[in-house]
Amino acid sequence: MSLAAPPPRARTLSPVLPVVAVVALLALPVSPGGEGGAGPADVLSALVVLFCAVRLLRQRRRPLSRTAAVILGLPVAGLALAAMGASSPGAGITGLGRYLQVFVLVPAAVLLLIRDRADFRLLAWSFVGLAGWQGAVGVHQYVTGTGASYQGEQIRAVGTFGPQDVMGMATVVSFGLVCAVGLALGRSPLRQRIVATACALALLLPLALSFSRGAWIATAVTCSVQLALAGMRRALRVGAAVAAAGVVLVGGFGVGTAMLQERVGSITQVTDAPDQSVTDRYTMWAASVGMWRDQPLTGVGLKGFPEHRDAHASLALSAGSDTDGAGAGFRRQPLLSPHNMYLLVLGEQGLAGLLALAGGWLALLVCAVRRLVLTRRLRAPGLDCALVASGLLVWQLTDFLYADIGGPSTVLTAVSLGLAAWWALAGGGGREEELAR
Repeated sequence: MSLAAPPPRARTLSPVLPVVAVVALLALPVSPGGEGGAGPADVLSALVVLFCAVRLLRQRRRPLSRTAAVILGLPVAGLALAAMGASSPGAGITGLGRYLQVFVLVPAAVLLLIRDRADFRLLAWSFVGLAGWQGAVGVHQYVTGTGASYQGEQIRAVGTFGPQDVMGMATVVSFGLVCAVGLALGRSPLRQRIVATACALALLLPLALSFSRGAWIATAVTCSVQLALAGMRRALRVGAAVAAAGVVLVGGFGVGTAMLQERVGSITQVTDAPDQSVTDRYTMWAASVGMWRDQPLTGVGLKGFPEHRDAHASLALSAGSDTDGAGAGFRRQPLLSPHNMYLLVLGEQGLAGLLALAGGWLALLVCAVRRLVLTRRLRAPGLDCALVASGLLVWQLTDFLYADIGGPSTVLTAVSLGLAAWWALAGGGGREEELAR
């Protein structure tokens, strides 16, 4: 007698569910006073890579196309060169492992574990769900005065990430908002588009209360690009809805507080009485450029910025930033990175590392947008996936002008790159090309 076939539910269980679990783990609170080491989501992301490798071995199939292998593997050579130039073997190995996790291994695993557009949408909705949870916690912190310290008041919305990672909630909420906008602008059923639109509008409030200028700029740029790519008619309709929501938030709920208005105004204050955080940022940017001038091709080595910072920074740089509130005590946090991913890579990895990393990101963006345009022109399925993938890339490449990797939310950057890579390198192929014939 032959063995009974496995139940259909077991056979159709999505392999992307472990990646969804990585996203879900970011909802857990970060321990106060944590030193920023590997968290539960980072550990699970390593297990996801292992799970993907075992799955590929069992299926005995070619893991990546030649184009995908080249684009995703492009940073490896520059990273290996920078690791050899690190000040110590430990720093080189640690830095190499982190960069490989975020920009190579986890994105490749996500690309390989997504089977179709349904898996893609499941992962995109998990981003929206995480953003909703973190945003709700952040709004509660602002209303109750239990957030991180900002200008002497504990009102800054940081979600469960705590004051040691004030950018964490802003990053999560921004990713969720970008995914929601992409899902709302697609050709999915009306009910899903309505829900996605409602989620996008709801996430505007916690994003505002994060007081994160870099996230504001990146989100505004990204949503504008998504609207333009979706079509001008939709852009006008959605723009009107966003304007109405802004009026409600400012007029009805009083979001336009003096602090928020001052924070918005400080974006343009670069030379005209900038605050200390802006001064520190530009001073560290200049330090990164100085490191690159000393070692233009290979940089000072992975994890080398803190060691070489003082030798290249002016006296305008403060000793650190003060963090307080959100369940943690007062702490002086050292400035260990320039808060600009491009300049961090340029200083530590040199021109070779920057060209390898940024070249791969730009190649992904070109492939994603090209397939988006083809999908829209042929009215093929998957426009929402295309807008989400392109939006995530645009947001990340814009935000890297004001931030770099670090903190628990960094693993979400890796997952978002995997989502974008699936659409750019695997998800758009086949069906659109058949329709074009």
